Amino acid sequence: MFGNQIGILGILVVVILLLIMAIRIVKEYERGVVFRLGRLVGVKGPGLIFIIPFIDKMIVVPLRIVTFDVPVQEVITKDNVTCKVNAVLYYRVVEPSKAVVNVQYYHDATTQLAQTTLRSVVGQAELDELLAERDKLNQRLQEIIDDATDPWGIKVTTVEIKDVVIPDNMQRVIGRQAEAERRRRSIVIQAEGEKQAAIKLAKAAEILSKQAGGLTLRTLRTASEISAEKSSTLFFPLPMEIGDIFSKHNLGDLLKNNPDKDASAEDNGNEDTGDSVDENIIPEAGEELIEDDNMLDNETNIDDKTDDK
Repeated sequence: MFGNQIGILGILVVVILLLIMAIRIVKEYERGVVFRLGRLVGVKGPGLIFIIPFIDKMIVVPLRIVTFDVPVQEVITKDNVTCKVNAVLYYRVVEPSKAVVNVQYYHDATTQLAQTTLRSVVGQAELDELLAERDKLNQRLQEIIDDATDPWGIKVTTVEIKDVVIPDNMQRVIGRQAEAERRRRSIVIQAEGEKQAAIKLAKAAEILSKQAGGLTLRTLRTASEISAEKSSTLFFPLPMEIGDIFSKHNLGDLLKNNPDKDASAEDNGNEDTGDSVDENIIPEAGEELIEDDNMLDNETNIDDKTDDK
């Protein structure tokens, strides 16, 4: 009697153990891949699952997004610049059966693929592209890794390049390049502003020149602006009509002449005329005697005529 009780108790213990081994609980974010005698039966879950002990084997695969920090990779870019790059990878399992059957340790395989792809893509890009066009490189990385892991039942959602470390000398070169670019932009903007200002000033000058007294009013306004400031500047406004006087009398052409040349020319002329005057004024001795005799004859004739009368 006692032996029968022990046997029944043993059977109950075995049944309980079998039930414990047969019952599996799969969470909402997990799936169970069941193999029966080595053959794939299917994917089960979530919830309560029953399997055959010692015959079925279940592998639980999580479906949540996995975040993997890609280690720093030392890469030589296309323009032969050595830099260090690291990234972050986001992926999740969409087909648990493929993730178990088609690849061994799908997590290690995905991370290793991410490292090699990062080195390859960055090595094909130039430094400027790596610094300024990260979005394009991230998209390329995501496409390459996603296509490679698609047979494994893995979906790569995002690949982001986190940091790019370049040598100190290259940082100084990039700083000088950025400074030169900023200087070029400032010069171009300043030149464009001067061009626009010149156009506006030309239009304003045309309008003021057409109106009588317009330039005078502008001059007075400038004088008021100068006097408002606390300075020792002296301002002497001149009438605008002076310009018309110069233009009418061609005084500008006269001012262009060299006064030194005119003075020297006058001096030379005076010297020449002085010599000629002296030569003409000083008579010879014979000519003086002839003129004196003629004058005496004329006086004698005049006296004779008066006596006859």
